[in-house]
Parts: sequence; structure tokens; C-alpha cells
Amino acid sequence: MNRKIYINGQYFDRENAKISVFDHGLLYGDGVFEGMRIYSGNVFRLQQHLERLWESARAIALTIPMSIEQLTDDVNATVKENGLTDGYIRLIVTRGAGPLGLDPFRCVDPQVIIIADKITLYPESHYTEGLKLVTASTIRNHPAALSPRIKSLNYLNNIMAKIEGLNAGCIEAVMLNHKGEVAECTGDNIFLIKNGVLTTPPIDAGILEGITRNAVLELAVAAGIETRQAPMTRHDIYVADECFLTGSAAEVIPAVQIDNRNIGDGKPGPVTLQLNEAFRKLVHQS
Repeated sequence: MNRKIYINGQYFDRENAKISVFDHGLLYGDGVFEGMRIYSGNVFRLQQHLERLWESARAIALTIPMSIEQLTDDVNATVKENGLTDGYIRLIVTRGAGPLGLDPFRCVDPQVIIIADKITLYPESHYTEGLKLVTASTIRNHPAALSPRIKSLNYLNNIMAKIEGLNAGCIEAVMLNHKGEVAECTGDNIFLIKNGVLTTPPIDAGILEGITRNAVLELAVAAGIETRQAPMTRHDIYVADECFLTGSAAEVIPAVQIDNRNIGDGKPGPVTLQLNEAFRKLVHQS
């Protein structure tokens, strides 16, 4: 199907969806974005995604040229325009076109782009058998340099770690922060289960506060599973009973090996499977 791409209130065929080569989003990664899932025709936790988008934009002094209510309507309209009941949305706001040079205040006309399509991040076998991970030598951005809580168009930090993972034969890689603690993976948040307790790194570990991450924490609490947001090291992964990753594109996916070491018995564990099932029920009820 020929998808319709939304740009500033108009729809374009894929081959005609274009922005200026002078846009600072392209030239410098100057912009913000969100990735969202569509389930049964509804965008999962759309308002939370948009609130995070607005926070990211405010953090880089970028004014989104419409209200959050208008963008809500436009996202839903784009889903309908493309006839999607299940899929993925990439929502992008760029700084806009300007002269060569870093000055963002010389840019005009920020571009609001909505892409709605299908996505398959990992093969289905990885959801049943689990992912293999590797620890990347590329650390997560230092929060004093660029806050990982900003979901910006500059993803080179993550991409460099992703390359390390792929070169090691792993689709995903664990990134440490500047203190040597576990932060997150290149595109997903990470969870561990040890002795029935669910643990994930806290916000100040240098992570993006994931929408799916927060949903899983809520589901765990509702299921009576003890949860903690606490610093963790590679040692904690090595000795964990279970491990899984979360993200809008990834959803909930088990990880069964890191650095050529099995996590637990090397198979998806019962708490992981329980939360994965609860998450699938949640998204189709929303």
C-alpha cells in the first residue's frame, strides 16, 4: 500500500514527501521525535508520547508550531488516512530550514512529520527464544553533555553502540553510563528479575523514560510483583534469573544471553512471559 506521509498539515506519497536539505534536523540532528504503536486502530498512550515530545522540544528550545490538541487530531487522522489497525508511527519535529551554521534561531518553519506504517523490529523467533546481548564499549551520553531524557534526532551515540552489537553477532547491545552502571540498550529499556523482584535502572542512570517501560512497571505492581528502580551493573545481569527489554517498537522481548553468558537458564523466564502476556492484553484494551 502506498502510504501517505503527513508534513505540516498535508499528505504526500512516499516519493514526494520531502523537506529542505537546509533543514537543521538533517544538517545537525536538531529536532525531536516519538515512536508510537497502533493497536486495534488506537495509538497506545498517545497523550504520554506527546507530553514527552513537548518536554523534549522545550529542553532544546524548539517551539512546536501547533497545539498538543491539534497534533493529537493529526496523528489520529494520519492513522485513518493510511488504513492502519496495527502498526507504528514515527512523529518528527525538526528545527526547520536555515543557513549553514549552528545558530538555531536563524531557522524558520519547523517541520512536523508523521509517518504511519508497519514495523518489525526483531524476528518473531527472538520473542519466543530470546535475544542475545553484548555490552557495548560506547557509553551512554553523559547527562551533563546531552540529557538522554531528550528524544532527539541525534541518535549517533546509540548507533555506534548498535554497530558494536551487530559486529558481535547481537541485534541489541547494553550501554553503560559514565559511572559504569547499566543504563539501557541502544533502543530499549532493560529489566532484570532476581528472586522474584523486578529491577530496572532509574531515570538518573542516564535513560530515556520509556512509555512501555512505565506501562510494564504498572503491570508488575498490579500483579503483585515487587519492583525497584535502582542502579545496576553488568554483574547484576550476569547473576539475574531473567532479563527482558521494552520499547514502543520492541514491545516486551526476553533476553537470554549477554557477553556469551546465559542469563538464568538461557530461556525466557516465567515473570517475563507473564508480563509479556499482560502487556499484550493491555494494549488491545486501550
